[in-house]
Amino acid sequence: MKREQLLERCMFLSWVISLIATSGSLFFSEVLKYIPCELCWYQRIFMYPLVILLGVASAKKDYRMSQYGLILSVIGGLISLYHYLIQKVPFLHEMGDACGIVPCNTDYINWFGFITIPFLALIAFILISILQVLMMRHRKEN
Repeated sequence: MKREQLLERCMFLSWVISLIATSGSLFFSEVLKYIPCELCWYQRIFMYPLVILLGVASAKKDYRMSQYGLILSVIGGLISLYHYLIQKVPFLHEMGDACGIVPCNTDYINWFGFITIPFLALIAFILISILQVLMMRHRKEN
């Protein structure tokens, strides 16, 4: 695969992942009426702009935007990881009680005993980060 094709596919896939994550987030809150907790809002703050940033970068083939996508996805991923740990690690569970109207340790979904909304966001942020790093490496090779 040529370098240009790899960059194009990575950017497009990053955009698709951010679009799916944003759509899922909106589905949970607007259709299923799950009220987002405070940490969910912080994750949204970092995911929602990725849809626009990566979409425009993909359309314009501006692969320099991978730096900005990486920054947003790493910060969002760290918030997601912290949120997931509050939900799943017993000694951290109490920290989620003081998170606002909806406690951050609330599991709206708990598929297979480990898949929660913050876990889904974490997977999206990790995938986007990996793709952005891959793009940055291939950009620097030439």
